[in-house]
Amino acid sequence: MTQWYFHIPGLPDRTGPLDEQDAREYARLNPRALGWREGMSGWKPIGEIAELGGAAASMPPPPPPAGGYGARADEIDFRIVGHDMQFVEVELDPGESAVAEAGALMFKDASVQMDTIFGDGSHSGAGGGLLDKLLSAGKRVVTGESMFTTVYTHTGQGKAKVAFAAPYPGTVLALKLSDHGGRLICQKDSFLAGARGVSLGIAFQRNIMTGLFGGEGFIMQKLEGDGWVFVHAGGTLVERELAAGERLDVDTGCVVAYHASVNMDVRRVAGIKSMLFGGEGVFLATLTGPGHVWLQSLPFSRLAGRMFAAAPQGGGQARGEGSVLGGLGRILDGDNRF
Repeated sequence: MTQWYFHIPGLPDRTGPLDEQDAREYARLNPRALGWREGMSGWKPIGEIAELGGAAASMPPPPPPAGGYGARADEIDFRIVGHDMQFVEVELDPGESAVAEAGALMFKDASVQMDTIFGDGSHSGAGGGLLDKLLSAGKRVVTGESMFTTVYTHTGQGKAKVAFAAPYPGTVLALKLSDHGGRLICQKDSFLAGARGVSLGIAFQRNIMTGLFGGEGFIMQKLEGDGWVFVHAGGTLVERELAAGERLDVDTGCVVAYHASVNMDVRRVAGIKSMLFGGEGVFLATLTGPGHVWLQSLPFSRLAGRMFAAAPQGGGQARGEGSVLGGLGRILDGDNRF
């Protein structure tokens, strides 16, 4: 029997499971909600789901992006280049814009104008007032980003390109928010770039234990809108589709992003020996479906920790090549610089 789940953008709770008859009644009463069942690639507006009445044309149009801004995101073309150290190359038509984090630029054509703006750029050209921009900038500061972003606008003729590079080895993930219910929850600092019109907000962890020990803190990034966003993950990327009630246990630093319908929590590692000597800490993050999740194999904190431990000036012990000869070996290898 098909089981349906529903979610109203802007509200934390979801409804379900519902059978076919109850789902049709819910869809009739809540035409602006998002629906999902097993087998669907992601949450969709009820008006686009033929199984729930088959009368999409008679329903009101889908709601605007959950962020509440008035304009749709720019339709941009792109390609992701590379393997271990990837970058994304965005192709812009005249008048189109891309928004990126400070320091992400790799190169741009001369006809692409670069402007630094206050906030995340989602209100740029959409009539947003000073208060909207202040709130946008405040959200970015809370999630660990700069108050400013850079907008790259094609001001010439024909096509123009601009490219943004990942900050450390890993994978650049391209996601169109309209295919994921208009909202994604991501780890802090994961946003690399996106189409103009995408909003960067705050997602609070409601569970105090998740905030303290979930590996991501109490505040995560919330990406909202209907356009393309580019998220960076460390190492290799893994995707999982979780059914309703299905749980996945993950190392606390390996969560990159997940659908708003997925519930993130923590649980204690079983056994004193596992806690003390297992090397994975006391807690694991738990992700419970329904919804899609993205995981990374190399969290930046793990990479930074290994680099710090291996650096002699940081108190680490040199254990690399030439360690049999000690300092003499490092001089012969050229590792010591005077």
